Amino acid sequence: MPLHSFDDTSPRIAPDAFIAPGAQIIGNVEVNEGASIWYNCVLRGDVHSIVVGARTNIQDGSIVHVSRGTHGTFIGADCLIGHMAVVHGCTLRDHSFVGLGAIVMDGCVIETDAMLAAGALLTPGKTIPSGEIWAGRPAKFFANMTSEQIEQNRAGVDAYVGLAQRHRQQLG
Repeated sequence: MPLHSFDDTSPRIAPDAFIAPGAQIIGNVEVNEGASIWYNCVLRGDVHSIVVGARTNIQDGSIVHVSRGTHGTFIGADCLIGHMAVVHGCTLRDHSFVGLGAIVMDGCVIETDAMLAAGALLTPGKTIPSGEIWAGRPAKFFANMTSEQIEQNRAGVDAYVGLAQRHRQQLG
């Protein structure tokens, strides 16, 4: 498994989490139950801590990092983080969504059932309130989430948990 200690701190991975080949997890990183870290992701907790909540998935090629001494990265349970996203020194509350290729910068908060759209850039210190979608570069309010969109995101979490377990079993 691609786990690396840094400054005498080692990653802590739940026994049922899926860490794909090619992912790199460094230093002060905690990955909780049923979470999945997909192919070629980097989670680098070298100068602050990273927590990945239960059942959260961080999809292929994404980067999760921190800011030296000021901002750790705290990702709640049941979050979806799309392919090639950058999540840096921020907080993602339970059931939040970060779209493909989106960037979340230092001090940002994405609240429960809120979404940063694909390709968007959430600039430092911004908060996406619960139930809102923000889009653009820089990201701004775009729309309110519908109940169907919220349900679709929550179903996406379930699908990724199942898919991660299939990958885990087949990769041995």
